[in-house]
Amino acid sequence: MARGRVGRGGLEVTRNSVREAEPAAEKVGTTGGSRHGGRRSPRGHRLLRWSATTLAVLILGSATAGYLYYRHLNDNIRKDELNLGDNKVAEPTPNAAGQIPLNILLIGSDARDTEENQQLGGARETFGSTPLADVQMLVHLSADRSNMSVVSMPRDTLVKIPKCTDPDDDEVYPASDGRVMTNQSLGHGGPGCTVATWQELTGIHIDHFVMVDFSGVVSMADAVGGVPVCVDANILSRDSQGHGSGLKLEEGTTSVKGEQALQWLRTRYGFEDGSDLARAKAQHMYMNSMVRTLRENATLSSPNKLRKLAEEATEALTVDTGLDTVKKLYDLSNELRQVEPERITMTTMPNRYVGARVEPTKDAEKLFRLVREDIALDGKDEKKATPTPSATASGDPAADDDKIGVLVQNGTRTDTLRAASGRASTVTGLLVEKGFTKAAADTSSALSEDRTVVRYPSAELEGDAQRVAKSLGIPASSVERSTDVSGVTVVVGADWREGRTYKAPEEDDKTPESAEALNGADEDACMHVNPGFTWS
Repeated sequence: MARGRVGRGGLEVTRNSVREAEPAAEKVGTTGGSRHGGRRSPRGHRLLRWSATTLAVLILGSATAGYLYYRHLNDNIRKDELNLGDNKVAEPTPNAAGQIPLNILLIGSDARDTEENQQLGGARETFGSTPLADVQMLVHLSADRSNMSVVSMPRDTLVKIPKCTDPDDDEVYPASDGRVMTNQSLGHGGPGCTVATWQELTGIHIDHFVMVDFSGVVSMADAVGGVPVCVDANILSRDSQGHGSGLKLEEGTTSVKGEQALQWLRTRYGFEDGSDLARAKAQHMYMNSMVRTLRENATLSSPNKLRKLAEEATEALTVDTGLDTVKKLYDLSNELRQVEPERITMTTMPNRYVGARVEPTKDAEKLFRLVREDIALDGKDEKKATPTPSATASGDPAADDDKIGVLVQNGTRTDTLRAASGRASTVTGLLVEKGFTKAAADTSSALSEDRTVVRYPSAELEGDAQRVAKSLGIPASSVERSTDVSGVTVVVGADWREGRTYKAPEEDDKTPESAEALNGADEDACMHVNPGFTWS
């Protein structure tokens, strides 16, 4: 299984240097393919990968002085298939200018597959074990390339992993029996299963993935000369049982690089409540700082330093086949660096605890919708003249109305009100009158939904669900994919307790506060240190 990492950045390099090295121009692809070369075990990756890799990619532009060196760098890059699941998500519809958004999944693994990664990752008893996708971040580049949104999913989020098929040996990994931690997806055939899991959960079409390992984080952090990070007190990430990353910093801002950078990205013990959520926040701060460093750092003007970073980056990367050359990575980095830091928004998927694990909340679905509909999380989008339902329109046409099976449930119960009587039957009758003769009411339970929604279980029913929603006047943003239903299901919410006409509430496109948004230009962000992990 391969691993790697993605980069972006702000180095000023000569675009022609890459084009001259590659005779046949290539464009960044959006589809996966079979793996190339022998299967190689993955490496541990982390958040750093996003920013660090772009750095490396940009460096490649100046580093590729000749075709042979260019081929050498290409050979460094490991490849894997984009999506190992059976279900696909339709690509978004282009905007008025013909542009489409770009979604890249960044994956980090805790695998100890090499001696170097083992030394950096610790836990020697895990050497060679099935890797876990301990860092997962979706990077969304807007269609007009004006803004970027990043959504982190905590590694212990409970999700249903879909059936995945390993392209190397055709081994089939069945869908998970119930919900399991999302970091297990990487061990179900490769990073393409992590992609499939994200698409099943979010309904967001993913164009590419990138992975990076422990040693790659260290080497690239060295190459850029360090990244400034801040703590509000002295910190030592180590408890009496020896748990912790070993990170030791003085209060204030410190430029970290090498193994210390890796420690920052891996730290839980000592940051805030010691949870994976606190670690994600620290990783966001690091990435934002890395982007700013790449834009401002003049020390990388040296050809030798650029060449070194090019080597380190390409050796650390595992990508889908749409990003399998220096040229494609360079083109991607050019797309990413169009966005100024102040238009980059880092978020964590809104969640709630389920025992020691977490699960997505309703705010998470709202955050996913904003990404699906290409709405900037910083709230600085220019007002669109009209809604763009086509942005979420399914590529799969709906069946005839009288062929669509629909289950209607009563979800009008609230914390203060009992369920409104007969709502499932009323809406079912309305659907039958409109030609959905296979509609049926579920009178066995009274659910609780703030808003009326239409749910569907898989991509082939998305068009049917959208057709049902349209017939009832339910907006496309309230049509959502869910593995909790077995067919198209209308849940009549508390916003439709009476009457036969649904009046959709005004759409709120603000980023949920529970996503803990962090702006890319925020240089004052500082991690809070748990008093139990400070020193004097």
